[in-house]
Amino acid sequence: MSSLSSKPIVRLLTCGSVDDGKSTLIGRLLVETDSVPHDTVSSARSTRRAGSIIPAGEIDFSLLTDGLEAEREQGITIDVAYRSMSLLDGRRLIIADAPGHEQYTRNMAVAASRADIALVLVDATRGVRVQTLRHLTICALMGVEKVIVVINKLDASNFDQKIYDDLVQELTPTIKRLAIEDACFIPVSALEGDNVVYKTPKTSWHTGGSLLEEIQNWREKPRNNEHKRMGVQLISRAENFRGLSGTVSQGEFKVGDEVVILPSAKKAKISRLATFDGDIQSAPSGKAITMVLTPEVDATRGDFIEGADNFTIPADRFSANLVWLGEEELIHSRSYYLINGSAMVAATITTIRHRIDINNGEHESTRTLAMNEIGLVEIATDSPIALTKYSENRISGNFVIVDRVTLNTIGAGMVVHTLRRASNITKHDYEINKATRSKQKGQRAKVIWMTGLSGSGKSTIADALEKELFAKGIHSYVLDGDNLRLGLNKDLGFTKEDRAENVRRVAEVGKLMVDAGLVVIVALVSPFKVDRDHAREIFDSGEFIEVWVKTPSEICAQRDPKGLYKKAREGNLPNLTGVGQDYEAPTSAELILDGTTDIALNVEKLMKEVL
Repeated sequence: MSSLSSKPIVRLLTCGSVDDGKSTLIGRLLVETDSVPHDTVSSARSTRRAGSIIPAGEIDFSLLTDGLEAEREQGITIDVAYRSMSLLDGRRLIIADAPGHEQYTRNMAVAASRADIALVLVDATRGVRVQTLRHLTICALMGVEKVIVVINKLDASNFDQKIYDDLVQELTPTIKRLAIEDACFIPVSALEGDNVVYKTPKTSWHTGGSLLEEIQNWREKPRNNEHKRMGVQLISRAENFRGLSGTVSQGEFKVGDEVVILPSAKKAKISRLATFDGDIQSAPSGKAITMVLTPEVDATRGDFIEGADNFTIPADRFSANLVWLGEEELIHSRSYYLINGSAMVAATITTIRHRIDINNGEHESTRTLAMNEIGLVEIATDSPIALTKYSENRISGNFVIVDRVTLNTIGAGMVVHTLRRASNITKHDYEINKATRSKQKGQRAKVIWMTGLSGSGKSTIADALEKELFAKGIHSYVLDGDNLRLGLNKDLGFTKEDRAENVRRVAEVGKLMVDAGLVVIVALVSPFKVDRDHAREIFDSGEFIEVWVKTPSEICAQRDPKGLYKKAREGNLPNLTGVGQDYEAPTSAELILDGTTDIALNVEKLMKEVL
């Protein structure tokens, strides 16, 4: 390994609104530090974007960071473009050029989570925009240590100091409010190169350094290395060899250290630290290693390894700042995937404490978060996970939220703290359990979950099924959606988030009844697949039987036993499933019933699932 590659890496993020000049600024910085191959520079002299005003023969600096053809055609930056250069002291600078368009905020947020320095550009001809404030807020939440606000395009006003001072005065309260401790302002012309690499006499009133000087002056703050941590990414196996592979994210591991595997809390000692170049005696933060433990305790991808003398207590309740990135709004009580490194657990946003107004920092009451909104939320995971405070470790304190159906990343979160109730609750196991209760009744406990449109016949079939079960001496109970909304769920409406909470509560009640040894019949519209899938997951294998009562919508509307379709037609019921709200049909139901056929035939099919 060369001495250069072993030098520390500085990660730089450039962000701001569309056309603030980010790509041009970074292109100029790369060219003037001789960090771009000459053939690439030659290409930037001859290639032009659509509508470009760069004169022929001159360098279009923005092309040096826009790598996608689609970006050149549209004239915007879509993905995060990465480039690198060497600083004068030998450190490597990794530059991330983030997209400015609001719809690509997710790309910027991901890049910010790893950045040491952020350049937030402001177009002096346009002033501070909403996206400028959003990017400053995200940089603060993501823990970016140094923020350099670059006031660009001052050449258009002949470097008027008043324009610069007014923008500094406008942004300073925001920077103070966000508690960004290390921040500075620089007047720049990315197009002409003023104050990018070298200071210019055109801004003799500017007492600070050039952009490159400010970047090179940054030094990483001392870290507390007492807390050791590594995520398990791979179980490495060979003849007479088994090791846990990953990258050390914090602290330093040494041969002989006692460690703990999380979340299982099993302990062992490090007998070897293997690398591609051979065994080593110690592994600092950032080192990729394969750890051999004695004894060979069970571990799997997604587990964490920490020092046994100071380790994270796994929890299942967290308070976190969340940047919502999904095109569809956040639905609390719906189950998502929470991913940190290689660890993945099912999680639910149980509470949205507030939404942050990025213009003034005020906390606003809300029931949901829309795309690019930021809020403080509480999250419950289905199983404990060892997350730390983001302020203590950006790697182990961050997570992403992933949609369970599309697998798209729809949220980026930073743990504020573990909720105390996560450690104050202990599960009690009783000698009389589900198995003994079912055996006493001489039956197999399970839930028959019937889903379908309103008027499809779910309740009618459920009633007939329970009569048949009662006649055969089988202990059962019907959880009917309407009946539950008269009591347990009377506080819920029919929005997506309320429907998700409705399904969650019914599933939890059903689980308790299955634990009591009963056959539970659920008659619930439950229109969204992800909510039904989450309900299935809380039951043991074979206990959840999904039944789709498939009845054409026109037949349901003709029946209209509750008058709901009539109200929907009159515009008085906007969220009726199948009319004002979609119904997602099951794709892998254990049983499909024809809601137009004889009830006795449907009951006969159901009885085969129960007995």
